[in-house]
Amino acid sequence: MSQSVFGMRGIAVAPHSLAAESAVAILREGGNALEAMIAAAATIAVVYPHMNSIGGDGFWVINGPNNRAGGIDASGRSAQAATRGWYGQQGISGSIPFRGGVAALTVAGTISGWGAAHELSRKHLGGKLPISRLVADAVYLATNGIPVTKSQANCTQVKLEELKGHIGFADTFLPNGQAPASGGIFKQQRLADTLKAIAKDGCESFYRGKLAKSLAAELAQAGSPLTLADLNAHQAKLVDPLTTSFGQSKLFNMVPPSQGLVSLLILGIMDRIQGWDKDPEGAAFIHAQVEATKLAFSIRDQYLTDPAFMKIAPQDLLSSARIDALAEQLNTEQAAPWGKKTSPGDTIWMGAIDQHGISVSFIQSIYHEFGSGVVLPTSGVNWQNRGCSFSLNPDHINTLEPGKKPFHTLNPAMAQRADGGTMVYGTMGGDGQPQTQATIFNRVERFGDDPQMAIERPRWLLGRTWGQSSDSLKLESRFSESTLQQLRTLGHEVETIGAYDEAVGHAGMLIRHPNGVLEGGYDPRSNGAVASF
Repeated sequence: MSQSVFGMRGIAVAPHSLAAESAVAILREGGNALEAMIAAAATIAVVYPHMNSIGGDGFWVINGPNNRAGGIDASGRSAQAATRGWYGQQGISGSIPFRGGVAALTVAGTISGWGAAHELSRKHLGGKLPISRLVADAVYLATNGIPVTKSQANCTQVKLEELKGHIGFADTFLPNGQAPASGGIFKQQRLADTLKAIAKDGCESFYRGKLAKSLAAELAQAGSPLTLADLNAHQAKLVDPLTTSFGQSKLFNMVPPSQGLVSLLILGIMDRIQGWDKDPEGAAFIHAQVEATKLAFSIRDQYLTDPAFMKIAPQDLLSSARIDALAEQLNTEQAAPWGKKTSPGDTIWMGAIDQHGISVSFIQSIYHEFGSGVVLPTSGVNWQNRGCSFSLNPDHINTLEPGKKPFHTLNPAMAQRADGGTMVYGTMGGDGQPQTQATIFNRVERFGDDPQMAIERPRWLLGRTWGQSSDSLKLESRFSESTLQQLRTLGHEVETIGAYDEAVGHAGMLIRHPNGVLEGGYDPRSNGAVASF
């Protein structure tokens, strides 16, 4: 078992070591956690290109001065032209395709989140580092090349036939006409030039400048319904995160359209159930959490959408009375039926904490691997396909409407702990995100694990996520045969997956203890690292 990493003046975690190093380099220069996360976000968009891009969305949950929690919603709305009728005219019915220009129907919001965080840093945290410094590592790596990870090589090979015909994909991701080899060097000069333009003209240029005009023109050529007016209208939004309690700790997560509500519901239900907290790899723990997950998903599917279209305030869904009622439905002796189709998705989660205790939980995504598969020819931006989570059924809660935010699996988590410390944690992995969040949180809070142990222990996944297509309860092969058999006896459809399987996510966790000591864990299932000083 690996050991947690410690620090005193700054710490960061990411699913790629170079992104964590970019963050800590900023902290060493006197930057704050928000500035550090912008640097990590830029770097991760370059070094983990199959998982995220500047053509995607982002969410921030922040623990600010005096433990004031805040958030940034940097997710984009659907195009004004993106109606159910428009898709019908394209000969599309049933569901929105995952790939191509018709899948690129929502504004990419993540760059606006960088801008909003930079402004918060400057106004409230004394931040002085310019965007040009914060993206410098990313520009260098895009220009000179990144070492190709096994994850990128494998993912490109698996998706090659599906994606190679889409605009810009082959030119960008298939050097010499084939998937890049693990350990090779992969360059992205057009993306480097775009990052330089953002450094020079600011994050606003992505939506309201020369860059925006180029993006809009090439999106139209790709068959996307997005226009320059859609980009012009976009703004990141400062929000108050959703919150609930777990014991004496206070938990925070992102507001809709994020599914942060689900993550909080799972932990709220678990806090009310007895008898599961004896073994961090035991059947009682897994069963209780899987059943809590089913209950939380039922609430999500009934209520959660763009908050402008919700009929009940999201925070009201976290009332003690509602969570009590859900907990009463949980059967500790028998698995509830599960015939649901869960959503896959790729993402990156990262965390940073500075010497003043400012903490950031951050997530950035293009939804599926390589998003829509459309890479804009001039800018090198791989555009997300988050909008394919809309339904074309007019009666569905997430039915497509112009200017509507799609449902997001993305949800960055934070906790203000009972002992006065702070925790940021999260993972990639579609509907696996709230499950893994609850797992690693509970292993630290209830079982006493350190962050690295909590993450490194074997994990599980109910349903599908990145790289998985079945909806069974999947357990890594390191679980004991006794645990597997007990779960089957309880009524779960169980199958085993790899010993350290990417399907269960790329998790990370950072803790600032009350005495100022910083501690972090990263996921060996990723190319990640914790960097500190």
